Amino acid sequence: METKKIIYKLRTQRGMSQDELAEKIMVTRQAVSRWENGETVPNTETLKLLSKEFGVSINTLLGEPRKLICQCCGMPLEDDTILSHNRDGSLNEDYCKWCYADGTYTYSDMDELIDVCTKHMVNQGFSEDQARAYIKEMLPKLDYWKRYEELSDHGQFEEFKKKLIAEINDLHIEGMPEVQKLNALVGKYVNLEYRLPNGECVKFLDDEKTYLGNQLESEFGGERYFGVLAAMDFIMISTYGAKGEDPELVLYKKR
Repeated sequence: METKKIIYKLRTQRGMSQDELAEKIMVTRQAVSRWENGETVPNTETLKLLSKEFGVSINTLLGEPRKLICQCCGMPLEDDTILSHNRDGSLNEDYCKWCYADGTYTYSDMDELIDVCTKHMVNQGFSEDQARAYIKEMLPKLDYWKRYEELSDHGQFEEFKKKLIAEINDLHIEGMPEVQKLNALVGKYVNLEYRLPNGECVKFLDDEKTYLGNQLESEFGGERYFGVLAAMDFIMISTYGAKGEDPELVLYKKR
């Protein structure tokens, strides 16, 4: 789709007039009209403002001329909803939400990422040997790992994860094994709905944010699992069935 049609579609989907869009991104109504008539294309700075306003990538605004892949794990970035965000809330077209969250790189250990990616590829029908060989060959070619010394935080995030793991294990939740590692998890995929004692159903996570967490088999056996989720400001532990059914909140603790 052409840029003029994309801007028109995004604007009208939100029920915005050309004047309203112009005011939000600090241009004239005539400029918006020229974009939508195909007379001109927004400049780079204006594309950034449109990207932030509409919540889509610049690549999408330009009709997807580039095939984006995450420069940390190699995942195809075919949907703007899995793009990561910078600290200022703007979309980052170089990384997925699992590898980069609000300005922080979530992986500093390539072997750990290889294990995570291998598991996902095995679930899609590849053999473990095939998946591991493919990932080990691909990752070193990606920009993040080629520029690791420049881009990494030199272990600060890993230290934060270790501290968080220690805090979680110090809670001594009955029936829950010790947490050994925490993985990046996007809220949309782990945001279970819990029923409160008053009958109200609530969700505690933001679908668009990235958290740290893990799933652990209950030491009590059966089909129940423990779900651990955490961020800078909270720790949450729940139990649920094999497919996430019948979730029960065990603990929600502010940090």
